[in-house]
Formats: sequence, structure tokens, C-alpha cells
Amino acid sequence: MTELGFALFETAIGCCGIAWTSRGVAGVQLPEANERLTRNRILRRFAGAREAAPAAEVQPAIEDIVALIGGERRDLRHVRIDSDRMPDLHRRVYDIARTIPPGATSTYGEIAERLGDPALARDVGTALSQNPWPIIVPCHRVLATGGKAGGFSARGGVETKLRLLSIEGAQPGGPMLFDHLPMARRPANPRRRRVRAE
Repeated sequence: MTELGFALFETAIGCCGIAWTSRGVAGVQLPEANERLTRNRILRRFAGAREAAPAAEVQPAIEDIVALIGGERRDLRHVRIDSDRMPDLHRRVYDIARTIPPGATSTYGEIAERLGDPALARDVGTALSQNPWPIIVPCHRVLATGGKAGGFSARGGVETKLRLLSIEGAQPGGPMLFDHLPMARRPANPRRRRVRAE
């Protein structure tokens, strides 16, 4: 068993946590009501984890998470995640979600289209609701059809999701991600305006 470490760090939305193994970041914890509860939650999620100074590979991930939540544009695709125990479908959903840049959004249906099967939209939602790496895998950028917020499993639920989108300058219910694609390559939903991805 690879040893688990974790650390807490302050952000613009409160005290977050991060856990890691030698294979990469094992998970991110968004804020609970206070630091003690955030620590308790991360220890429940990662039994046996020991609090420690962040590993050299983890510190840049923390800095980028703090900057992103603070309103700066940061690309977190460089962060190596420990996804060894993930089901294949979840891993594929997370890989696609990681391509959505700050300020843009996608939908469960659009991700299902990119997986090659529009009928997988509900499975996409399930995978994102179990996302161990919020912010690194930006599940908050994935909305329901029609630009509705959809769900969010972190403390504060949809309100937290909308706050993160607001920090990033995204407009739920407004323009969406795939406007830059030729019509033939866009996921179907012609009634919505969409945002250009940068």
C-alpha cells in the first residue's frame, strides 16, 4: 500500500485539503464549515493518511488551486492524479472534464457525446458526483441541459458550484464551450448560445 499524505491550505473560499501518494494526487477536499471539519472529512476519505508538508510535486498543485480559486487563470492539467483504482468510464469522463478551461462550461450530454454515446449522460453525472479531485478535475464546469446548474456534492451544493463558476467568469445558462467547433463536430443542442474556449 502506497503511503498517503495530506495537507490543508487556505483559499478564497475557505480551508481546503489535498491528499497524495507516490502515484500523484489522491484527492482534493473542498472546505467544510471550519478547518477541523475539513481535516476530519479528509481523514474519513483517506483512512490512515498522515498530515505532512506537501510533497514537492504537490506544492505546485496547491499553488495553482489557490490561484484559480482566487480568480487567476490556471491550467491544472499538469497535475498528476492517482487514478489507479478508478473504473474506466470514470477515468475517461475525468479526462474530458479536465479539458474544459476556466470561464467555459460543458454539459453532461456533451461529455457523453464525446465518449461516443449520448445515452451515457446520466453515467457522466454519476462519475462527476464521485469526483475525488474537485478543481483539478473541474466538475463544477459541467452543467445540466439548458444551462441549468445540475448537482454538486461539495458542502454548499449548487451554491458552491455557482460561486466557483462566478469566480472563473463563467455564466451558467449563458454561452457554452463548443462554439469554436465546426457545426458538424458540435454536440447537438442548437437552442443554446455557447462560449468560445480559449
